[in-house]
Amino acid sequence: MCVCDIANVLGMSKSSISHQLGTLRKSGIVKCRKSGKEVYYMLDDDHIKQLFEVGVEHIEHKNNQKENSNEK
Repeated sequence: MCVCDIANVLGMSKSSISHQLGTLRKSGIVKCRKSGKEVYYMLDDDHIKQLFEVGVEHIEHKNNQKENSNEK
């Protein structure tokens, strides 16, 4: 996705998104390619995608545990 699209989806400024993406790029989490003036970002590789998926799965599991304990 380009910075503009990410900013729109997240409701953040383009400068804030660019700053965050720069940090992620330096850390090897995302990579980018330029097309004219636009810069498109993507996850660096499938391992990073798997890490995010496991993280989301863990958060959902914890939220389900909290909901179930509140029902008792």
